[in-house]
Amino acid sequence: MEANSFKPSLNLLDATMIVAGSMIGSGIFIVSADIVRNTGSTGWLMAVWLITGFMTLAAALSYGELSAMFPKAGGQYTYLKEAYNPLIGFLYGWSFFAVIQTATIAAVGVAFAKFTAYIFPFFSEDHLIFQLGSFSVNAAQLLSISVIVLLSFINSRGIQSGKLIQTSLTLIKIVSLLSIIAAGFYMLKPDIWNANWQHAWQLQKLHTDGRTESYSFIAALGAIAAAMVGSIFSSDSWNNVTFIAGEIKNPKRNIGLSLFLGVLIVTVIYLLTNIAYTGVLSLQDIANAPKDRVGVTASEIIFGSNGTMIIALMIMISTFGCNNGLILAGARVYYTMAKDGLFFSKAGHLNSKAVPANAMVLQCVIAAAWSLSGKYGDLLDMISFVVVCFYILTIAGIFILRKKMPDAERPYKAFGYPFLPLLYILMGLSFCILLIIFKPNFTWPGLLITLTGVPIYFAAVRNKKKEMGE
Repeated sequence: MEANSFKPSLNLLDATMIVAGSMIGSGIFIVSADIVRNTGSTGWLMAVWLITGFMTLAAALSYGELSAMFPKAGGQYTYLKEAYNPLIGFLYGWSFFAVIQTATIAAVGVAFAKFTAYIFPFFSEDHLIFQLGSFSVNAAQLLSISVIVLLSFINSRGIQSGKLIQTSLTLIKIVSLLSIIAAGFYMLKPDIWNANWQHAWQLQKLHTDGRTESYSFIAALGAIAAAMVGSIFSSDSWNNVTFIAGEIKNPKRNIGLSLFLGVLIVTVIYLLTNIAYTGVLSLQDIANAPKDRVGVTASEIIFGSNGTMIIALMIMISTFGCNNGLILAGARVYYTMAKDGLFFSKAGHLNSKAVPANAMVLQCVIAAAWSLSGKYGDLLDMISFVVVCFYILTIAGIFILRKKMPDAERPYKAFGYPFLPLLYILMGLSFCILLIIFKPNFTWPGLLITLTGVPIYFAAVRNKKKEMGE
Protein backbone atom coordinates (compact mmCIF):
# COMPACT_ATOMS: atom_id res chain seq x y z
CA MET A 1 0.00 0.00 0.00
CA GLU A 2 1.37 3.41 -1.01
CA ALA A 3 1.38 6.55 1.13
CA ASN A 4 -0.18 9.64 -0.43
CA SER A 5 2.32 12.19 0.83
CA PHE A 6 5.45 12.73 2.91
CA LYS A 7 5.13 12.88 6.69
CA PRO A 8 6.67 15.94 8.43
CA SER A 9 8.70 14.36 11.23
CA LEU A 10 12.08 16.15 11.30
CA ASN A 11 12.67 18.98 13.80
CA LEU A 12 15.28 21.76 13.69
CA LEU A 13 18.01 19.60 15.28
CA ASP A 14 17.39 16.77 12.80
CA ALA A 15 17.50 19.20 9.85
CA THR A 16 20.70 20.85 11.12
CA MET A 17 22.35 17.46 11.55
CA ILE A 18 21.41 16.56 7.96
CA VAL A 19 23.15 19.75 6.76
CA ALA A 20 26.28 19.21 8.89
CA GLY A 21 26.35 15.43 8.49
CA SER A 22 26.07 15.58 4.70
CA MET A 23 28.97 18.06 4.57
CA ILE A 24 31.42 16.26 6.86
CA GLY A 25 32.78 13.18 5.13
CA SER A 26 36.41 12.32 4.45
CA GLY A 27 37.45 15.54 2.68
CA ILE A 28 38.56 17.46 5.75
CA PHE A 29 41.06 14.68 6.51
CA ILE A 30 42.54 14.63 2.98
CA VAL A 31 42.21 17.71 0.75
CA SER A 32 44.42 20.07 2.79
CA ALA A 33 47.45 18.29 1.26
CA ASP A 34 46.52 19.43 -2.25
CA ILE A 35 45.61 22.92 -1.01
CA VAL A 36 49.09 23.29 0.54
CA ARG A 37 50.78 22.05 -2.65
CA ASN A 38 48.89 24.71 -4.63
CA THR A 39 49.32 27.60 -2.18
CA GLY A 40 52.54 26.77 -0.32
CA SER A 41 51.66 28.76 2.79
CA THR A 42 49.71 28.51 6.02
CA GLY A 43 47.88 31.80 5.55
CA TRP A 44 46.59 30.80 2.14
CA LEU A 45 45.63 27.34 3.39
CA MET A 46 43.35 29.08 5.90
CA ALA A 47 42.22 31.64 3.32
CA VAL A 48 41.06 28.91 0.91
CA TRP A 49 38.96 27.29 3.65
CA LEU A 50 37.70 30.71 4.78
CA ILE A 51 36.71 31.80 1.26
CA THR A 52 34.94 28.48 0.70
CA GLY A 53 33.19 28.80 4.08
CA PHE A 54 32.10 32.35 3.33
CA MET A 55 30.76 31.38 -0.09
CA THR A 56 28.91 28.39 1.36
CA LEU A 57 27.42 30.47 4.18
CA ALA A 58 26.38 33.21 1.73
CA ALA A 59 24.70 30.61 -0.47
CA ALA A 60 22.98 28.97 2.51
CA LEU A 61 21.61 32.32 3.73
CA SER A 62 20.29 33.03 0.23
CA TYR A 63 18.70 29.58 -0.05
CA GLY A 64 16.61 30.37 3.01
CA GLU A 65 14.34 32.60 0.91
CA LEU A 66 13.85 29.93 -1.76
CA SER A 67 13.19 27.16 0.76
CA ALA A 68 10.56 29.33 2.48
CA MET A 69 8.86 30.08 -0.86
CA PHE A 70 8.83 26.42 -1.99
CA PRO A 71 8.70 24.27 1.18
CA LYS A 72 8.32 20.96 -0.62
CA ALA A 73 10.47 18.07 -1.80
CA GLY A 74 12.88 18.71 -4.67
CA GLY A 75 14.94 21.62 -3.38
CA GLN A 76 17.30 23.08 -5.95
CA TYR A 77 15.55 21.28 -8.82
CA THR A 78 12.30 23.03 -7.87
CA TYR A 79 13.95 26.44 -7.42
CA LEU A 80 15.60 26.31 -10.87
CA LYS A 81 12.42 25.11 -12.53
CA GLU A 82 10.38 27.95 -11.00
CA ALA A 83 12.97 30.68 -11.62
CA TYR A 84 13.87 29.68 -15.19
CA ASN A 85 12.09 26.81 -16.92
CA PRO A 86 11.67 23.03 -16.64
CA LEU A 87 14.69 22.39 -18.90
CA ILE A 88 17.14 24.14 -16.54
CA GLY A 89 15.61 22.31 -13.58
CA PHE A 90 15.91 18.99 -15.40
CA LEU A 91 19.56 19.57 -16.38
CA TYR A 92 20.35 20.05 -12.71
CA GLY A 93 18.35 16.96 -11.75
CA TRP A 94 19.99 14.92 -14.51
CA SER A 95 23.57 15.87 -13.54
CA PHE A 96 22.60 15.34 -9.88
CA PHE A 97 21.46 11.79 -10.69
CA ALA A 98 24.22 10.98 -13.20
CA VAL A 99 27.20 12.20 -11.17
CA ILE A 100 26.81 14.84 -8.45
CA GLN A 101 24.94 12.72 -5.89
CA THR A 102 25.60 9.17 -7.04
CA ALA A 103 29.36 9.55 -7.61
CA THR A 104 29.64 11.36 -4.27
CA ILE A 105 27.88 8.45 -2.56
CA ALA A 106 30.35 6.08 -4.26
CA ALA A 107 33.38 8.17 -3.27
CA VAL A 108 32.26 8.43 0.35
CA GLY A 109 31.50 4.69 0.41
CA VAL A 110 34.98 3.78 -0.84
CA ALA A 111 36.53 6.23 1.66
CA PHE A 112 34.66 4.34 4.41
CA ALA A 113 36.13 1.06 3.11
CA LYS A 114 39.67 2.43 2.81
CA PHE A 115 39.76 3.51 6.44
CA THR A 116 38.04 0.31 7.58
CA ALA A 117 41.07 -1.45 6.13
CA TYR A 118 43.27 0.21 8.76
CA ILE A 119 41.42 -1.83 11.40
CA PHE A 120 40.45 -4.82 9.25
CA PRO A 121 43.13 -5.27 6.52
CA PHE A 122 40.88 -7.71 4.64
CA PHE A 123 39.02 -4.69 3.18
CA SER A 124 42.13 -3.18 1.58
CA GLU A 125 42.02 -1.91 -2.01
CA ASP A 126 44.97 -4.23 -2.64
CA HIS A 127 42.87 -7.30 -1.82
CA LEU A 128 41.52 -8.36 -5.22
CA ILE A 129 38.33 -10.41 -5.12
CA PHE A 130 37.71 -10.81 -8.84
CA GLN A 131 39.55 -9.98 -12.05
CA LEU A 132 38.60 -10.41 -15.70
CA GLY A 133 41.02 -8.79 -18.11
CA SER A 134 41.39 -5.10 -17.19
CA PHE A 135 38.26 -5.17 -15.01
CA SER A 136 38.81 -6.00 -11.35
CA VAL A 137 36.87 -5.84 -8.10
CA ASN A 138 38.60 -5.34 -4.77
CA ALA A 139 37.41 -5.77 -1.19
CA ALA A 140 37.11 -2.00 -0.61
CA GLN A 141 34.69 -1.68 -3.53
CA LEU A 142 32.57 -4.59 -2.28
CA LEU A 143 32.38 -3.09 1.22
CA SER A 144 31.45 0.29 -0.28
CA ILE A 145 28.60 -1.28 -2.23
CA SER A 146 27.46 -3.24 0.85
CA VAL A 147 27.27 -0.02 2.90
CA ILE A 148 25.35 1.78 0.13
CA VAL A 149 22.87 -1.11 -0.12
CA LEU A 150 22.49 -1.31 3.68
CA LEU A 151 21.84 2.43 4.08
CA SER A 152 19.44 2.45 1.14
CA PHE A 153 17.49 -0.40 2.74
CA ILE A 154 17.43 1.29 6.16
CA ASN A 155 16.22 4.58 4.68
CA SER A 156 13.56 2.79 2.63
CA ARG A 157 11.98 1.63 5.92
CA GLY A 158 10.96 5.16 6.85
CA ILE A 159 12.37 8.59 7.63
CA GLN A 160 12.64 7.79 11.36
CA SER A 161 15.37 5.17 10.78
CA GLY A 162 17.49 7.49 8.64
CA LYS A 163 16.86 10.38 11.03
CA LEU A 164 18.13 8.39 14.04
CA ILE A 165 21.34 7.38 12.25
CA GLN A 166 21.93 10.88 10.89
CA THR A 167 21.38 12.84 14.09
CA SER A 168 23.31 10.47 16.38
CA LEU A 169 26.30 9.92 14.07
CA THR A 170 26.61 13.61 13.19
CA LEU A 171 26.66 14.57 16.87
CA ILE A 172 29.31 11.88 17.46
CA LYS A 173 31.56 13.10 14.64
CA ILE A 174 31.22 16.77 15.65
CA VAL A 175 32.28 15.86 19.20
CA SER A 176 35.10 13.66 17.80
CA LEU A 177 36.41 16.45 15.56
CA LEU A 178 36.30 18.90 18.45
CA SER A 179 38.27 16.37 20.54
CA ILE A 180 40.95 16.10 17.84
CA ILE A 181 41.09 19.90 17.61
CA ALA A 182 41.47 20.23 21.40
CA ALA A 183 44.13 17.49 21.51
CA GLY A 184 45.96 19.11 18.57
CA PHE A 185 46.05 22.47 20.34
CA TYR A 186 47.29 20.77 23.51
CA MET A 187 50.07 18.98 21.58
CA LEU A 188 50.95 22.10 19.55
CA LYS A 189 54.67 22.31 18.76
CA PRO A 190 55.83 25.97 18.97
CA ASP A 191 58.77 25.48 16.59
CA ILE A 192 56.55 23.98 13.87
CA TRP A 193 53.82 26.57 14.47
CA ASN A 194 56.27 29.48 14.23
CA ALA A 195 57.93 28.07 11.09
CA ASN A 196 54.57 27.57 9.40
CA TRP A 197 53.48 31.13 10.09
CA GLN A 198 56.82 32.80 9.33
CA HIS A 199 55.96 33.53 5.69
CA ALA A 200 52.24 32.90 6.01
CA TRP A 201 51.10 34.90 2.97
CA GLN A 202 53.77 33.96 0.45
CA LEU A 203 51.64 32.30 -2.22
CA GLN A 204 53.72 29.75 -4.12
CA LYS A 205 53.74 26.28 -5.63
CA LEU A 206 55.13 23.75 -3.14
CA HIS A 207 56.62 20.67 -4.78
CA THR A 208 56.82 17.34 -2.96
CA ASP A 209 60.63 17.50 -2.99
CA GLY A 210 60.53 20.79 -1.05
CA ARG A 211 61.14 23.13 -3.97
CA THR A 212 58.97 26.24 -4.25
CA GLU A 213 57.89 28.07 -7.40
CA SER A 214 56.59 31.63 -7.60
CA TYR A 215 53.38 32.52 -9.39
CA SER A 216 52.53 35.43 -11.64
CA PHE A 217 49.47 37.37 -10.48
CA ILE A 218 47.09 35.60 -12.87
CA ALA A 219 48.63 32.18 -12.20
CA ALA A 220 48.23 32.83 -8.45
CA LEU A 221 44.47 33.31 -8.95
CA GLY A 222 44.39 30.05 -10.90
CA ALA A 223 46.23 28.28 -8.07
CA ILE A 224 43.67 29.52 -5.54
CA ALA A 225 40.82 28.29 -7.75
CA ALA A 226 42.52 24.90 -8.18
CA ALA A 227 43.04 24.67 -4.41
CA MET A 228 39.37 25.44 -3.82
CA VAL A 229 38.21 22.41 -5.81
CA GLY A 230 38.98 20.24 -2.77
CA SER A 231 37.54 22.60 -0.16
CA ILE A 232 34.35 23.10 -2.19
CA PHE A 233 33.92 19.32 -2.54
CA SER A 234 34.45 18.96 1.23
CA SER A 235 31.87 21.67 1.93
CA ASP A 236 29.28 20.57 -0.61
CA SER A 237 25.97 18.75 -0.05
CA TRP A 238 24.92 21.40 2.51
CA ASN A 239 21.74 21.90 0.45
CA ASN A 240 20.60 18.27 0.86
CA VAL A 241 18.14 19.34 3.54
CA THR A 242 16.13 21.30 0.95
CA PHE A 243 15.42 18.06 -0.93
CA ILE A 244 13.43 16.70 2.02
CA ALA A 245 11.46 19.88 2.77
CA GLY A 246 8.18 17.94 2.73
CA GLU A 247 9.33 15.95 5.78
CA ILE A 248 10.47 18.86 7.96
CA LYS A 249 8.24 20.39 10.61
CA ASN A 250 7.59 24.11 10.06
CA PRO A 251 9.75 24.08 6.88
CA LYS A 252 9.34 27.80 6.17
CA ARG A 253 11.33 28.52 9.35
CA ASN A 254 13.40 25.43 10.01
CA ILE A 255 14.99 24.84 6.59
CA GLY A 256 16.59 28.30 6.37
CA LEU A 257 17.67 28.18 10.01
CA SER A 258 19.13 24.66 9.69
CA LEU A 259 21.10 25.74 6.60
CA PHE A 260 22.63 28.65 8.50
CA LEU A 261 23.42 26.67 11.66
CA GLY A 262 24.73 23.57 9.90
CA VAL A 263 27.03 25.46 7.51
CA LEU A 264 28.32 27.74 10.30
CA ILE A 265 29.14 24.78 12.57
CA VAL A 266 31.01 22.92 9.82
CA THR A 267 32.89 26.02 8.59
CA VAL A 268 34.19 26.76 12.11
CA ILE A 269 35.17 23.10 12.65
CA TYR A 270 37.01 22.96 9.30
CA LEU A 271 39.01 26.10 10.09
CA LEU A 272 39.92 24.88 13.60
CA THR A 273 40.92 21.45 12.25
CA ASN A 274 43.35 23.04 9.80
CA ILE A 275 44.78 25.26 12.51
CA ALA A 276 45.37 22.10 14.55
CA TYR A 277 47.12 20.48 11.55
CA THR A 278 49.53 23.42 11.24
CA GLY A 279 50.33 23.21 14.95
CA VAL A 280 51.73 19.67 14.72
CA LEU A 281 52.77 19.24 11.07
CA SER A 282 55.12 21.28 8.87
CA LEU A 283 53.80 22.42 5.50
CA GLN A 284 56.06 19.84 3.86
CA ASP A 285 54.54 17.10 6.04
CA ILE A 286 51.03 18.20 5.08
CA ALA A 287 51.90 18.35 1.37
CA ASN A 288 53.61 14.93 1.47
CA ALA A 289 51.13 13.09 3.70
CA PRO A 290 50.93 9.46 2.41
CA LYS A 291 48.03 9.26 -0.06
CA ASP A 292 47.12 12.82 1.09
CA ARG A 293 45.79 11.47 4.42
CA VAL A 294 46.70 14.53 6.48
CA GLY A 295 44.29 13.53 9.27
CA VAL A 296 46.07 10.20 9.74
CA THR A 297 49.53 11.82 9.80
CA ALA A 298 48.41 14.44 12.34
CA SER A 299 46.70 11.84 14.55
CA GLU A 300 49.84 9.71 14.70
CA ILE A 301 51.64 12.70 16.23
CA ILE A 302 48.75 13.76 18.49
CA PHE A 303 47.77 10.28 19.76
CA GLY A 304 50.97 8.31 19.18
CA SER A 305 50.86 4.73 17.94
CA ASN A 306 47.08 4.55 18.44
CA GLY A 307 46.53 7.58 16.21
CA THR A 308 45.91 5.62 13.03
CA MET A 309 43.23 3.46 14.65
CA ILE A 310 41.55 6.48 16.28
CA ILE A 311 41.36 8.49 13.06
CA ALA A 312 40.32 5.43 11.04
CA LEU A 313 37.40 4.76 13.40
CA MET A 314 36.44 8.42 13.33
CA ILE A 315 36.47 8.59 9.53
CA MET A 316 34.42 5.38 9.37
CA ILE A 317 31.76 7.06 11.54
CA SER A 318 32.04 10.28 9.55
CA THR A 319 31.69 8.70 6.11
CA PHE A 320 28.93 6.29 7.20
CA GLY A 321 26.88 9.22 8.55
CA CYS A 322 27.67 11.36 5.52
CA ASN A 323 26.44 8.67 3.12
CA ASN A 324 23.30 8.19 5.16
CA GLY A 325 22.42 11.87 4.64
CA LEU A 326 23.22 11.75 0.93
CA ILE A 327 21.17 8.59 0.35
CA LEU A 328 18.25 9.84 2.44
CA ALA A 329 17.99 13.19 0.62
CA GLY A 330 18.92 12.34 -2.97
CA ALA A 331 15.96 10.10 -3.74
CA ARG A 332 13.53 12.97 -3.05
CA VAL A 333 14.86 14.88 -6.08
CA TYR A 334 14.20 11.98 -8.46
CA TYR A 335 10.74 11.57 -6.88
CA THR A 336 9.87 15.20 -7.64
CA MET A 337 11.22 14.92 -11.20
CA ALA A 338 9.12 11.79 -11.75
CA LYS A 339 6.02 13.64 -10.48
CA ASP A 340 6.73 16.24 -13.19
CA GLY A 341 6.90 13.48 -15.82
CA LEU A 342 10.64 13.99 -16.36
CA PHE A 343 12.02 10.82 -14.76
CA PHE A 344 11.13 7.14 -14.54
CA SER A 345 7.47 7.08 -13.50
CA LYS A 346 8.00 4.42 -10.82
CA ALA A 347 10.39 6.78 -9.02
CA GLY A 348 7.37 9.02 -8.36
CA HIS A 349 5.72 6.56 -5.92
CA LEU A 350 5.98 6.43 -2.14
CA ASN A 351 5.98 3.12 -0.32
CA SER A 352 3.84 2.35 2.75
CA LYS A 353 6.48 4.13 4.92
CA ALA A 354 6.09 7.37 2.89
CA VAL A 355 9.53 6.94 1.31
CA PRO A 356 10.34 7.05 -2.46
CA ALA A 357 11.83 3.55 -2.29
CA ASN A 358 11.96 3.00 -6.07
CA ALA A 359 13.96 6.20 -6.52
CA MET A 360 16.25 5.06 -3.72
CA VAL A 361 16.85 1.68 -5.39
CA LEU A 362 17.75 3.40 -8.68
CA GLN A 363 20.15 5.75 -6.87
CA CYS A 364 21.68 2.73 -5.13
CA VAL A 365 22.31 0.92 -8.43
CA ILE A 366 24.04 3.91 -10.07
CA ALA A 367 26.14 4.65 -6.97
CA ALA A 368 27.19 0.98 -6.81
CA ALA A 369 28.18 1.13 -10.49
CA TRP A 370 30.35 4.20 -9.80
CA SER A 371 31.97 2.32 -6.91
CA LEU A 372 32.96 -0.48 -9.29
CA SER A 373 34.18 1.93 -11.99
CA GLY A 374 36.85 3.56 -9.82
CA LYS A 375 36.31 6.80 -11.78
CA TYR A 376 34.23 8.68 -9.21
CA GLY A 377 37.23 10.69 -7.89
CA ASP A 378 38.07 12.09 -11.33
CA LEU A 379 34.43 12.89 -12.00
CA LEU A 380 34.00 14.72 -8.72
CA ASP A 381 36.92 17.00 -9.60
CA MET A 382 35.30 17.59 -12.98
CA ILE A 383 31.83 18.21 -11.58
CA SER A 384 32.87 20.92 -9.06
CA PHE A 385 32.62 23.44 -11.89
CA VAL A 386 29.07 22.38 -12.75
CA VAL A 387 28.00 22.32 -9.08
CA VAL A 388 29.09 25.95 -8.61
CA CYS A 389 27.46 26.95 -11.91
CA PHE A 390 24.12 25.59 -10.68
CA TYR A 391 24.56 27.35 -7.34
CA ILE A 392 25.15 30.62 -9.21
CA LEU A 393 22.02 30.08 -11.32
CA THR A 394 19.97 29.22 -8.24
CA ILE A 395 21.02 32.30 -6.30
CA ALA A 396 20.52 34.49 -9.37
CA GLY A 397 17.02 32.97 -9.37
CA ILE A 398 16.25 34.98 -6.22
CA PHE A 399 16.50 38.19 -8.28
CA ILE A 400 14.42 36.66 -11.07
CA LEU A 401 11.68 35.41 -8.73
CA ARG A 402 11.40 38.79 -6.99
CA LYS A 403 10.40 40.24 -10.36
CA LYS A 404 8.51 37.18 -11.60
CA MET A 405 6.55 36.58 -8.38
CA PRO A 406 6.59 39.91 -6.52
CA ASP A 407 3.52 39.07 -4.45
CA ALA A 408 4.55 35.54 -3.46
CA GLU A 409 4.73 34.82 0.26
CA ARG A 410 8.31 35.16 1.55
CA PRO A 411 8.36 34.22 5.25
CA TYR A 412 12.13 34.65 5.14
CA LYS A 413 14.08 36.98 2.86
CA ALA A 414 17.67 36.42 1.76
CA PHE A 415 20.03 37.90 4.33
CA GLY A 416 22.01 40.87 2.98
CA TYR A 417 19.96 41.05 -0.23
CA PRO A 418 20.98 42.18 -2.82
CA PHE A 419 24.64 42.53 -1.78
CA LEU A 420 25.40 39.11 -0.27
CA PRO A 421 23.73 37.06 -3.04
CA LEU A 422 25.43 39.27 -5.63
CA LEU A 423 28.80 38.82 -3.93
CA TYR A 424 28.36 35.04 -4.04
CA ILE A 425 27.51 35.22 -7.75
CA LEU A 426 30.66 37.28 -8.47
CA MET A 427 32.88 34.97 -6.40
CA GLY A 428 31.36 31.88 -8.00
CA LEU A 429 31.82 33.30 -11.51
CA SER A 430 35.45 34.13 -10.70
CA PHE A 431 36.04 30.56 -9.54
CA CYS A 432 34.45 29.09 -12.69
CA ILE A 433 36.29 31.43 -15.10
CA LEU A 434 39.64 30.69 -13.46
CA LEU A 435 38.98 26.94 -13.73
CA ILE A 436 38.13 27.34 -17.43
CA ILE A 437 41.43 29.16 -17.99
CA PHE A 438 43.78 27.16 -15.76
CA LYS A 439 42.10 23.78 -15.24
CA PRO A 440 40.04 23.10 -18.38
CA ASN A 441 40.03 19.37 -17.63
CA PHE A 442 37.98 20.21 -14.53
CA THR A 443 35.30 21.95 -16.61
CA TRP A 444 34.41 20.45 -19.97
CA PRO A 445 33.67 16.85 -18.82
CA GLY A 446 31.12 18.10 -16.29
CA LEU A 447 29.53 20.33 -18.91
CA LEU A 448 29.31 17.41 -21.35
CA ILE A 449 27.60 15.23 -18.73
CA THR A 450 25.11 18.03 -18.04
CA LEU A 451 24.43 18.71 -21.74
CA THR A 452 23.68 15.03 -22.42
CA GLY A 453 20.53 15.78 -20.44
CA VAL A 454 19.17 18.06 -23.21
CA PRO A 455 18.09 15.29 -25.63
CA ILE A 456 16.91 13.19 -22.67
CA TYR A 457 14.72 16.10 -21.52
CA PHE A 458 13.04 16.53 -24.90
CA ALA A 459 12.53 12.77 -25.21
CA ALA A 460 10.86 12.80 -21.77
CA VAL A 461 8.63 15.73 -22.79
CA ARG A 462 7.57 13.94 -26.00
CA ASN A 463 6.81 10.79 -24.02
CA LYS A 464 4.79 12.79 -21.49
CA LYS A 465 2.70 14.36 -24.29
CA LYS A 466 2.03 10.94 -25.82
CA GLU A 467 0.82 9.61 -22.48
CA MET A 468 -1.50 12.58 -22.15
CA GLY A 469 -2.81 11.91 -25.66
CA GLU A 470 -1.74 15.24 -27.11
